[in-house]
Formats: sequence, C-alpha cells, structure tokens
Amino acid sequence: MRRSKIIGWGFYVPEKVVTNFDLAEIMDTSDEWIVERTGIKERRFVEDGVGPADLAREATKKALAQAGLEPKDIDLIVLSTLNPDHFFPGSAFSLQAMFEFGEIAAIDVRGQCSGFVYSLSIADQFIKTGMYDNILVVGAEVHSLGLDYSNNGRDVTVLFGDGAGAVILGPSHDPEKGILSTHLHAQGEHLDKLCVPAPMGNRRPRISQEMIEQRLHYPKMDGRFIFRHAIQRFAEVVNEALSANGYTTADLDLFIPHQANLRITKMSGQKLGLTEEKVFSNIHKYGNTTAASIPIALCEAIEEGRIKDGNLVCLASFGSGLSWGSALIRW
Repeated sequence: MRRSKIIGWGFYVPEKVVTNFDLAEIMDTSDEWIVERTGIKERRFVEDGVGPADLAREATKKALAQAGLEPKDIDLIVLSTLNPDHFFPGSAFSLQAMFEFGEIAAIDVRGQCSGFVYSLSIADQFIKTGMYDNILVVGAEVHSLGLDYSNNGRDVTVLFGDGAGAVILGPSHDPEKGILSTHLHAQGEHLDKLCVPAPMGNRRPRISQEMIEQRLHYPKMDGRFIFRHAIQRFAEVVNEALSANGYTTADLDLFIPHQANLRITKMSGQKLGLTEEKVFSNIHKYGNTTAASIPIALCEAIEEGRIKDGNLVCLASFGSGLSWGSALIRW
C-alpha cells in the first residue's frame, strides 16, 4: 500500500489586524489579561461578506502554485470548517465553484478544531488505496462574524481569529517518507462543553427570539474542562502515533499542535518531554483559527526552516466534539 505525502501548501489570513487593545475598547478586558491566559496578542478578522470559502480560495491558489499543479489535476476536495458559508450545502462546494476543478467530489468535514487532522486522514486513505492521486485538503474559518462582543462572551471571543490553510496530498515516491499514520478519536458525551447551542436542528423554529435573547447562537465553553482534557489528549495521541511507528518523543523533530491556547501548547510540550525548540506556536499572531490553525502553522514552520528533509513531524489536535487526533509525517 502506497503512502501519501504533502506536495503543496499555502495559507491566507485577512489583512485586518485586531489587537487585544482593540477588543479592550469594546468589552471589559485587557491586553495583559488576554496574553497571560492565552498567549494571544492579535488576530485577523475578515470584512463583512467574506466567508471561509473566500479564504480557502487564496490558500488553495498558493498550494497549487507550490505543488506546480492546475485545478484540473486535483481529484478530490476535502474541506473542514465549523462556520460554513451556508447552512447547506457545505463550503467545499463553494470552493469547488471558484476553480475549474471539473466534476470532482467535494467533502465537508465538521471536525471543529480537529477538522484538519480528520480531513488529512480521509485524504490519506483515498491515496493509500489508489483511488485518487492528488487531493486538496483545506481548513478554513471565519469566526469574527459570529462572536459575542458583549461582556457576556468576552472569555470566548478573545480567543478566535479568521484564516485558512491548504495542503495538497499526492502519492509518495519514497516508501520511507510521507504520512506514516493518523489516529482519530472522539468523546461525544462531552459535546456540550464547547458548542454553539443554536440554531437547533431538532426544534421548530430552529432559531427563535428566545434563543437569541439567551445568546444561544454564540459559542459556549467550559474553559477549565477543555484545558484539562486538551493537555491529557495531546500527550496521549502524540504518543499513540509515535508508538504505532516504533518511535519515541526523542525521535520527534517538531510537534505542531492545534493553536488553542499558549499555556496548553507549552504544558503539552512539557508533558511530552519536548524542548521549546521542538514545539511550534504562532497563536500570538492569529489566535485560535480552529480547523485552519494546523495548516497555517505547518506552512509557517516550513517557511521558517523549522521542517527539513527527513524530519519527523507530528500534527495533533483537540477540540469541540470532543475530538482529538494526530498525524505522524516523515518529511
């Protein structure tokens, strides 16, 4: 069975920079409070009328150019977002309409913060079996248009930003290189710990004035619960990937976690026994871009020379669902 490898990559973030000081002007918070608890200094926000597919388009252009491919060379689109452009159809179809991909399949993945790792795993299976050769995998998010900017929502609102990252998977011509394995998990019993309660697909109407007055259309999070579980699951799923391939943390060259919170990133690295140089973080610039955070971080790690030929790299995620996962890659 052949392996898949990343042959193209690119990311895009909106031009509009929103600092902690900007948020402090509209809600009761401060730069000091946000940095101390999250490590975030600024994030990017879209303008009205811009959706995740628009951001995905720009990231896709870069990934195609880097891979030296045309849209007609792509066999499948797998896009992850928790904020689709429309209630239905999914944003993968919106992205497909922006390029001359032809009538290839388009798959939306609702894996939230773990969406990119889930999507990467799906694409990996298609290439391993020989069904497809070149697959576009995208994580794209627009949070800023759906956050609660009152004091009621400040603890969640300060965390999120907008952006998109894309990679193109193709078959590896070196049996020792590429995606070695992926590992996916979920624990639905805790889905209420991080969610947007409304609209509700099992209610009539799906969204009501009462729900809006109760602010149920905004994200809700049990921060302490998520923090504790994230650190536990990151360590577990990274070790799972390493063990499955006969490696230990000593063999790992770079760990790229989902960018949720700098304290989670640091504590996860410490729990794994990794030095700071082996843990990548860019949350201070972009905040939490959920499904887009890992591909954005991966692209920046490559650009900064943090990933070199032959390096062992582990991507790992944890988020709403609850969901978590990892992908071990020999670059």
